[in-house]
Amino acid sequence: MNKIPINMVEFIQKHHVLSMATVEDETPVSCSLFYLFVPEEACFIFASDIGTEHMKNISQNPHVSAGIHDETTEIKQIKGIQIKGRVTHAEVRHEELYLEAYPYAKNIDEKSIWKLSVTGLKFTDNTQEFARKEIWRY
Repeated sequence: MNKIPINMVEFIQKHHVLSMATVEDETPVSCSLFYLFVPEEACFIFASDIGTEHMKNISQNPHVSAGIHDETTEIKQIKGIQIKGRVTHAEVRHEELYLEAYPYAKNIDEKSIWKLSVTGLKFTDNTQEFARKEIWRY
């Protein structure tokens, strides 16, 4: 497997919320989700009710984009990662990992734990060099 560069993994693991975009017809919809990252499988695990707008969209089109970023007002401090991937039901082992990370989620129906399998990442890190971009593809 094509390993994700360690600087990207470290950035992703320092955070716990991503903003994910889906599409309904031709209208984009976004949401924020707590996640658990599994770098050796290049996937994010998250919980979400099947009745939400974004999950209804995913049932029609499982391809999504997402983003994780630091908050700053300084252009030289911009740091973030853009994600492309595909959402499917999580496997039991992923659910167990998610519940370890987020014990409050034990009341969530197992069908509401999902896996975003990453197909591409674009990491921007202005702290290293202005407009520095690094691309990773599965």
